[in-house]
Amino acid sequence: MSKVLFVEPERCTGCRTCELICSFTHTGEFNPLHSCVSIVAFEKNGFSFPAVCQQCSIAACMEVCPVGAISKDQNGAMIVNHSICLRCKMCTIACPFGATFYDAENDRILKCDLCGGDPQCVENCASGALTYREANTVNQSKRRATAAKFLGLMEEGR
Repeated sequence: MSKVLFVEPERCTGCRTCELICSFTHTGEFNPLHSCVSIVAFEKNGFSFPAVCQQCSIAACMEVCPVGAISKDQNGAMIVNHSICLRCKMCTIACPFGATFYDAENDRILKCDLCGGDPQCVENCASGALTYREANTVNQSKRRATAAKFLGLMEEGR
């Protein structure tokens, strides 16, 4: 069974710990500019959510890469082969989630690699906005949440 990185934006506090731990895990420094996850904040509304690669089954980033520098590993993560990557940035444009980034300082494409199957952003997310779980449990949780909302609406209509 495959696992997915599941984002629950309503739980995100905007603390940016995920950005910091991601950059530290991959570069040894706490620098959000080198992170594979980016917090998108809507300050006026007090709403934030982590933009992170959804490891799509049919990945637009992989499809548009002219040299085949993006491939899927055994954990289902889209991995960039930096030695053949042209840095054309087509993958950053193609990503429908805005979760493929270009690190200008290091001249490389940043994509979540799921930390080899142990995503550190999940391990360090205090609010539980990021979880890593079996794909079928994600759908089950969504179905339950939808059913609960529906039941609430049914009771209000009585």
